[in-house]
Amino acid sequence: MEFHDLNAQYAALKDKIDTQIAAVISGSQFIFGPQVKELEQRLAAYVGRKHCVSCANGTDALILMLKAWNIGPGDAVFSPDFTFFASAGCASNVGATPVPVDIDPRTFNLCPDALEAAIDRVLHEGKLRPRVIIAVDLFGQPADYARIDQIAREHNLLVLEDAAQGFGGRIGDKLAGSFGHAAATSFFPVKPLGCYGDGGAIFTDNDEEAGLLRSLRSQGRSPHDKYDNRLIGLNSRLDTLQAAILLPKLDALEQYELDALNRIANQYTRLLQGVVNTPYVPEGYTSSWAQYCILLNNSTDRARLQIHLKEQGIPTMIYYPRGIHQQAAYADMGFDDALYPNTIAATERILALPMHPYLSDGDARRVCGAVHEFFQYIHAEYQGEQVVIAFDG
Repeated sequence: MEFHDLNAQYAALKDKIDTQIAAVISGSQFIFGPQVKELEQRLAAYVGRKHCVSCANGTDALILMLKAWNIGPGDAVFSPDFTFFASAGCASNVGATPVPVDIDPRTFNLCPDALEAAIDRVLHEGKLRPRVIIAVDLFGQPADYARIDQIAREHNLLVLEDAAQGFGGRIGDKLAGSFGHAAATSFFPVKPLGCYGDGGAIFTDNDEEAGLLRSLRSQGRSPHDKYDNRLIGLNSRLDTLQAAILLPKLDALEQYELDALNRIANQYTRLLQGVVNTPYVPEGYTSSWAQYCILLNNSTDRARLQIHLKEQGIPTMIYYPRGIHQQAAYADMGFDDALYPNTIAATERILALPMHPYLSDGDARRVCGAVHEFFQYIHAEYQGEQVVIAFDG
């Protein structure tokens, strides 16, 4: 069993992907070929934004947007403490100061109450200017943008949606990538929409920002003369091969993969309810299930369950083993563990199960059966009994 089966996806899309790759090779436009423009137009239309500007990876997407907003030294950038490092590291890359914020213990996304407290602390200290909130759509589920946008308006802050894991998720009819003043996403291979290498994109409704981003992703060059560099930018272009691969993958995501992911997630939740803490999805929200994460009672049970599942050929992952405030890169910033109780609890208890749109119902039942088996053994240990395992999946 694969944790995220890219081979199964390729088998399903092989003819379309191979045709797209062959077209790029025969056309020999490997940088900014027509497939890049086509992908940008389709992504913008899908998300519901006016502009999509592709780039080399999701980290660059965040950095480019911060550069376009002229974020830098003396600026505070707020982001969740429980996330991939890039969501905070992007601030450091432009000279700003990241401020990790604790999470909602149910959704694992940025906690609005903790965000308000963090902004108040920064204002009280008087050393930094609060400028940007980076809200991450963790594990496929959009953040609480109703509260986050309200807080941003009260403090005159910009909101940057990090939709790297949330692409395809939604709140009501509004899709991930359309929240905040702008949004960034990643096409890392195991993301809901992933290429066969690195790739990313930025979404905005602002014409001036879109033009600026197109310049910044190409060394800050003039739109009229590529050897006239008017800004200091990055070399961050999505190559044409990756764009061509993403086109049929976007079709599959829209046509059936999101439905498949939600079917599998519903099956997991139904079969694991009452055994472990299953993911919480607020009413009106739809997840794209970049990960399906359960919570164990403690780190010991998690470690033992991981071993039990591994022995049965079932892979698992821990997202994430430490918070941003616990990263060695930020050790000298003096972040207090007491500010991040929900992050710390999640790092000690969370476990991700195999999840991808090509996971069979039988394999999903097998995973759930193995989890049930583990807890029946645990119960038997406590009771000093022998146990016969029976799972009605």
